Order: sequence, then structure tokens, then C-alpha cells
Amino acid sequence: MQAKTMRLILGDQLNLQHSWYKNIDKNIVYVMFEMRQETDYVTHHVQKIIAFFSAMRAFAQELEDMGHRVIYLKLDDENNTQSLTENLDLLTKKHSIQAFEYLHPDEYRLKQQLDGYCQDLNIDSKAFDSEHFLIAFSDIAKYFKKNTSMVMESFYRKVRKQFKVLMDKDEPIGGQWNYDKENRKKLPKGHVPVSPKIFKKDVTGFKKLLEKHKVKTFGEVDPDNFIWPTTRAESLEIFQYFLEECLENFGSYQDALTQEYWSVYHSRISFSLNTKMLSPLEVIKQAQAYWEKNQDKISLAQIEGFIRQVLGWREFMRGLYWINMPKYAEMNHFNHQRDLPKYFWTAETKMNCIKQSVSQSLEYAYAHHIQRLMVTGNFMLLAGIHPDAADAWYLGIYIDALEWVEMPNTRGMSQYADGGLVASKPYISSANYINKMGDYCSNCSYDPKKRTGDKACPFNSLYWNFLEKKSELRKNMRIRYSYSTWDRYTDEQKQAIIQQAESYLDNIEQL
Repeated sequence: MQAKTMRLILGDQLNLQHSWYKNIDKNIVYVMFEMRQETDYVTHHVQKIIAFFSAMRAFAQELEDMGHRVIYLKLDDENNTQSLTENLDLLTKKHSIQAFEYLHPDEYRLKQQLDGYCQDLNIDSKAFDSEHFLIAFSDIAKYFKKNTSMVMESFYRKVRKQFKVLMDKDEPIGGQWNYDKENRKKLPKGHVPVSPKIFKKDVTGFKKLLEKHKVKTFGEVDPDNFIWPTTRAESLEIFQYFLEECLENFGSYQDALTQEYWSVYHSRISFSLNTKMLSPLEVIKQAQAYWEKNQDKISLAQIEGFIRQVLGWREFMRGLYWINMPKYAEMNHFNHQRDLPKYFWTAETKMNCIKQSVSQSLEYAYAHHIQRLMVTGNFMLLAGIHPDAADAWYLGIYIDALEWVEMPNTRGMSQYADGGLVASKPYISSANYINKMGDYCSNCSYDPKKRTGDKACPFNSLYWNFLEKKSELRKNMRIRYSYSTWDRYTDEQKQAIIQQAESYLDNIEQL
């Protein structure tokens, strides 16, 4: 029997709980594609591509096991055109498809591609909500306004009330909305975090597939011991491990920087969430339920810190992305033009904080938010790296990076290229913050306490040089205190710091 309706499933739409799959209908065929279009639009970490392909194949198999009809084109399938729309055309003709349906893509480029494709179709087409996010795609404009800065905290409180999360009627449980001030501790000396939950899967076939077809990647992978969850069952398993072993200390040490422990107490469920193997609301509800049963050992600050990331920040990023695209992708508020130094691809630098963060990213395709924001992102902003280069690096290197969440975090939060739509101030610091939050500075070639002279930490002079050059920021209430400190320096001290910064920028590849 020929199918009448073809439904497209993209690689980040692996939501088994979607209403599409509740009923078995042999007149519907689901299609999924591994494509060069997706492997090549930016250079990806090898683990990222393997994780997506592995998760996609597992999802297709689960649909078939449920009784659904599935057409899955692997990367090396002879019928695979490597183009989304050409593959759709091919299958539409081959199977005499009468209607085409798809889920709203979460990346602007794919939405444009599919919307344009459907305009020229000779058959009926329809887009559906992904049924994943707390805020439906059609409701984004009710929460966000184009080109308008918003405070995440206000949005966070609104959705907490709406979804009744950590609430006592109309008030937050505990009487306080946000425990961020309790979420900024470094690891105590001698403290050993719990070992991360990892998987050990053989992905040799995927690695050979990418090599055979000369797919350009970077980073490392152990093909005999692939560590990431690529099924819903594995995603639930790693999340349960987080609740039982990590949540108790997550909030306290979520900002900690350490050379020894790459995952600390982080959940590492972002890939599972962003591919929709896990639902944010189920994660939030299960986490709150677990905390309610274990309040004797898990403080409110721990659970609130976790829920704020999923309920607040993740939904906030998505909304700001969609309401401001496509202009958002072009924003470069400071007109930064510098290329990204080569050591962001090799970790070969004398700056130990950069070396540790980049080498970990190359090894695991993962770094936590402070490594991304206050180490690599901080340096990029202070050094004047072009936001396009920052976007491409973050989008490529991290296993959980999809443009809807990467771009507002990078171009907005990290690089302030949107002029303050996401962040109320640039997130910059001298070496003092990095030194305070961990042990990176203890094994560095540079001295975190020196601003100028031999072995002076680049973060120090670059920080003050940035403030001096961006005088518009003097009006920013959240950063004015830094200018008060700068203004107390003598002209001679200022000049020495600026000269130090300029020397470092002129020789940025040698840092």
C-alpha cells in the first residue's frame, strides 16, 4: 500500500511522546535523513555528528518497533541526495505522496528552507508544534518583543507561576525566587565530586562512515567507548543518576572551575533535551518531586538552581532567538573583527584556563556554562573576536549546540553583540574571577595578580583595555563600579596597561 502522507522528522526532533505517534496509521510514512547538508554547514565535533546519527537511528528503530512506517536514508545510501528538499522531492514522487507534514524546526535556516519548499509544493502541507517546549511556537510573541531587552528573572517568575513549579500558591516555596548567590562556590580543597555517569558504546561504524565520506570534523572520540546517551532510555538513566548522585551538590558548585573533574555535578542532559529525547517539563517535574522526597539532604538552593536553567534560561534563550531572527545573526554591536586564534582548535596556549577549557571541549564535546561564558567567551569578547567566529566555534564544538540556544548565549550573553537584548551587561572579568572560582591559575605560565610586565595574565590588561575602549559602558549601572576603579589609576598606570593589552593583541597567536 502506498502511503498518502509523508511526515518529516529532523535530527533534533526525537520526541517519542509527540501526539503524532499515539496511533498507528499505515497511510503515513515517517522520513529521516542523514545529510551532508547538516554535517557541513559548520565544522562539527566528531562526537556531535556521531551522537546525532546514533540517536536518529535508534529513534527510527523505536518507531518501527511501535508499528510505524519509516524511511531512513543513511549518509551512504545511494538514493540520498544529501539535500533535505531534494530528498523530500525524491520520496514524494517515488511513493506518490498526497500530503506533507513536518514539525516546526528550531533553527531559522531550516524553517526558511521548509517554509519555502512548501510554498512551491503541488500537494497539501502543514506544520505542527514540536510539543517539546513549555512555550508553544505560536505563543512566543506573547512573551517577547522584537529588538526589546528583557530581564530573564521576570520571565522566569512568570513561567514558574504559569506552570506551578516550586510554588506555594502565588508565592515561591521558601519565600525567595532565586538562590543564585548560593550557586557560586569553588570546590573546597580536597573535595572529590562524584564520578560522571557515562556509557561505553561502540561507534566504530559511525567513525568509519564519516572518514569514508570525508566529512570534516574536529575533536576526539574513542570509538570503543562512546560516553553520551543516544536513546530515551539512556537519557532517563543519566538524568536519574543526576538526581540521586549530583543534585545534592549541583547548585553550590555549578560555577566551579577545576582541572581535575570535567563534569563536576552537572547533569549533562542538554544533548538529550535539545534532541527532545527528554522533555523539559518532565525533567522539571521529576526533579521537583525528587527534591520534595529528599529535602533532608537536598537544599532548596540546589533544586532551584537546576530548575532555573531549564525552566528559565533555556526557554528565555529560545524566545529571544525566534523573536529577533534573522537580524539577530548579523548583530555586532562593538564591530569586533578579529579572527579566532588557532589554539581554540588545538588547546596549544600558555593560558591555562583556555587550555583546560578547550582541551576538555575537544575531548568530550562538552564544557559547563562558566567555562563557556567566563573563560572562552570572556576571552573572545576582551580580544575583540568577530561574533561570527564565536558562533561557528561554539556551534561546532559542543554536542548540545543548536543555533536557537547557541546563538543567543554566544552572540548575546557571551559577546554582547546584540547590545544588551539578552544580557544587561557584558560578561567580562579579569583573572581575579577565574582565580577565585577554581584552580586554573595555579598551573599557569601567567601570573593572575600581574597587570603588566613579564608573565602578566592577559585577562587583566585586556579587561581594562576593553573598558577604556568601550566608554559607552560607563552609563551601565551594573558595570560602573569597574570604571570607578579604573579612574583611580594614574595616567602612567593606564598607559602601561593599554600598551600591555595592545602587545598581547598584536601577538595573540603566541599567548
